[in-house]
Amino acid sequence: MRKLLVTTFVTLDGVMQAPGGPQEDDENFTYGGWSVPFWDDTMSEVMGGIMGKPFDLLLGRKTYEIFAAYWPKNPEDPGAKQLNDATKYVASRTSPTLDWGPAVLIGDDLADAIAELKRGEGPELQVHGSGNLIQTLLENGLVDEFHVWVFPVLVGPGKRLFAGGTVPASLRLVDTTTSTTGVVIATYEPAGELTVGSF
Repeated sequence: MRKLLVTTFVTLDGVMQAPGGPQEDDENFTYGGWSVPFWDDTMSEVMGGIMGKPFDLLLGRKTYEIFAAYWPKNPEDPGAKQLNDATKYVASRTSPTLDWGPAVLIGDDLADAIAELKRGEGPELQVHGSGNLIQTLLENGLVDEFHVWVFPVLVGPGKRLFAGGTVPASLRLVDTTTSTTGVVIATYEPAGELTVGSF
């Protein structure tokens, strides 16, 4: 059984849209690039740990295209070799050209296809960005671990991590790190159904 990990940058008010720059977005989002001023050595070290073991990528089409436009052209950057070498499973309702390989298109019956991928042999599956894809993963209980990087900014409207696909559930905090710039990096695992109480 392969683990499926979601690594996501979010603002304190829950927005995950265009953290790395305005070019990541085509919907007139005003604050693209909100994560960039906060990057430090602690964050590089944590990301190195996430990407320092064998993995394949599971990406939405838009995130795949953003990555494909950058990583093959910057092979000396930290993490580039791992990303370039990984098999990329791309979720799309269309038939995009997958020039950044090795790559496999996942089309119809997305939830079933990903569940089948998880049952197969191979390294863990990592999801980065891919907001629409994450909603499908949440709705179908396919995430084994969340790496949520919460940045100390508020941006207002934007695409949210826990949006339309979110199903009520409990999570267990298994690790936490805080960067020198105030970014809280928390790792969670699913912990069963949501329980409630009363004071």
